[in-house]
Amino acid sequence: MSTKLNNKSKPGSKTIALAGNPNVGKSTIFNNLTGMNQHTGNWPGKTVTTARGFCRFEGGRYTLVDLPGTYSLTANSPEEEVARDYILFHNPDALVVVCDASCLERSLKLALQAMEITDNVIVCVNLLDEAARKGISLDISALSKSLSVPVVGTVGRKKNSVKDLIKAADSLINSKTPLIPFKVTYGDALEQAIAALEPDLKTIAPKTINTRWLALQLLEEGDAFLDTANRLLSCDLSNIPEISEKLALTRATLAQQGLSGDSLRDHIAQCLTLAAEKIAVKSTRYTKQDYNAMDRKIDKILTSRLTGYPVMIALLIFVFWLTITGANYPSELLSSAFSNIEGRLSLFLQFIKTPKILYEIIIFGIYRVLSFVISVMLPPMAIFFPLFTLLEDLGYLPRVAFNLDKHFKKCSACGKQALTMCMGFGCNAAGVMGCRIIDSPRERLIAIITNNFVPCNGRFPTLIALIAMFFAAGTPSPLDALLTTLMLTGVIIFGIIITFAASKFLSLTFLKGMPSSFALELPPFRRPQLGKILVRSVFDRILFVLGRAAAVAAPAGLFIWTMANVKINGATLLSLASGLLDPFARLLGIDGVILLAFILGLPANEIVIPIIIMSYISAGTITEPGSLQTVREILVSNGWTPLTAANTILLCLMHWPCSTTLITIKKETGSLKWTVLSFILPAIFGMTACFVLTTLCRLIF
Repeated sequence: MSTKLNNKSKPGSKTIALAGNPNVGKSTIFNNLTGMNQHTGNWPGKTVTTARGFCRFEGGRYTLVDLPGTYSLTANSPEEEVARDYILFHNPDALVVVCDASCLERSLKLALQAMEITDNVIVCVNLLDEAARKGISLDISALSKSLSVPVVGTVGRKKNSVKDLIKAADSLINSKTPLIPFKVTYGDALEQAIAALEPDLKTIAPKTINTRWLALQLLEEGDAFLDTANRLLSCDLSNIPEISEKLALTRATLAQQGLSGDSLRDHIAQCLTLAAEKIAVKSTRYTKQDYNAMDRKIDKILTSRLTGYPVMIALLIFVFWLTITGANYPSELLSSAFSNIEGRLSLFLQFIKTPKILYEIIIFGIYRVLSFVISVMLPPMAIFFPLFTLLEDLGYLPRVAFNLDKHFKKCSACGKQALTMCMGFGCNAAGVMGCRIIDSPRERLIAIITNNFVPCNGRFPTLIALIAMFFAAGTPSPLDALLTTLMLTGVIIFGIIITFAASKFLSLTFLKGMPSSFALELPPFRRPQLGKILVRSVFDRILFVLGRAAAVAAPAGLFIWTMANVKINGATLLSLASGLLDPFARLLGIDGVILLAFILGLPANEIVIPIIIMSYISAGTITEPGSLQTVREILVSNGWTPLTAANTILLCLMHWPCSTTLITIKKETGSLKWTVLSFILPAIFGMTACFVLTTLCRLIF
């Protein structure tokens, strides 16, 4: 078997689609078969689009398609719709349904639904190693006999284990004997209704469409499925009297027997569940009755009302402390390296006799801003993202969502917003993209618009520096780091509280509605794969975010240099702009320089403090701030007080998203209106908070 990365189908290749519940190792199997680094994660809804890869086996060429993780194929969510429609309209040569060996009955429901749509099904029972640790053994042959389809047992993380799977798929695709999979029976009334509709549907349906499943969907989903059915059949069923009249008659007959709407859907779901349980019981043996006792004990601590929140806060403190203390030294090394490179680049530009203005634009404008952004962003990201991915792989993040779900529900929002909020700590653009896991369009918009209320790693340096200079100064060094971490954690918690408030505000105004229900699975705790964590953190997150930041920081450097060097009547554009903003800024407890720095920091939040220093010392270029004590002296000499620092912290926590995040919001929503609201809402919250704090302090003191 040979594999390689490929995102497009190969001419002449056969297609194998992979379906499965979240957390069954489907994407891991896909990665091992194709060699792709498809992002895997231990929480539901990670993937909402398909991924493609290419694989060879014994001369055969196969295009593998990784479908979104889903619990059903009834198209009640974006994941279900994408998975179902791909199976229907692309008709893959083989459909592999990946199941969890440690919870077979739950996974089999999806397999049974898939077997109703297509006969070309292979059931892959994955995570056999986890099942064995829990004292669960499976009789693969008995399961295959019950389902009447090929069944393969795998340990998805091991490449040798998945060879049997591709071999089974190859055999199925090249077999001339059609499969006749097990079919679920739904009781006399529903079976009679299906039998009444099927003959007429066979006269117009292509051979690739299972008319039994089509009849079941028309009865279960009603008008909601008509559009899909019409596209499948290339006709309008409402214009075919024989079918539309018989459909209305069978629905009425079922309604008389108490099978309509939700009751019919519940009946179908119950039949699927009972069938899955009966099949699972025949092929599963338990040697440990308390196989998941340890997971339950840990969950009692992590999700308890008494201990769940303290554990969350303690982990937050630990992650931030490790990020703060660990990022200092590598950041200094990077800064020193970029300084050396600047010297060499400067000599080269002088050697080729670059015009002075072009030389200053390149060195003092573009290069210095770019190098500052990278040296400040890279070390915290290199620590934070692997830690975040580690918690994700362990299965802790769904516990966070479980704890916060009731608070988001009170805000008429979705509990999955907690997961996207966690992603926002690394990068708000990544958090916005992560909102795809939320099914409801209304709740997805709420999560997108409010994601900026949790600070990304680009804002951490500013928050840390201000806290250390004005609120943690004068303590011994180790205590200083701990105190800074505790205060930063307090700021973060305040940001989370504001996220709830903003979500409630949107639910009452622009995005009214009730919270939707969703299935939040608490996956089993799993041993993380450290090698994959590092690879994914570097390539999927760190380099992605850093590339976007660098792309906007370079032109920003040019613009800032221009404002700092172009003069009108002896005053630079930078000083003129800050002067115009100063009266309004004073109402917020800051000055025009600070407000202008946040405006100019739109491309990258990391450059806010350097712009402030550049403006105060009247330098024409961004310079290294130096020690915190030196920076504090510059700020204090320009009128800064603890109140000024507090307001700057509030504004740093709550202001417009960076340009990278705004671009991502526009792409995700496809709407300029929601992008503008995402810009305005946090700015209003931040400025209001500054005004209230300043007014209260002036009244009291």
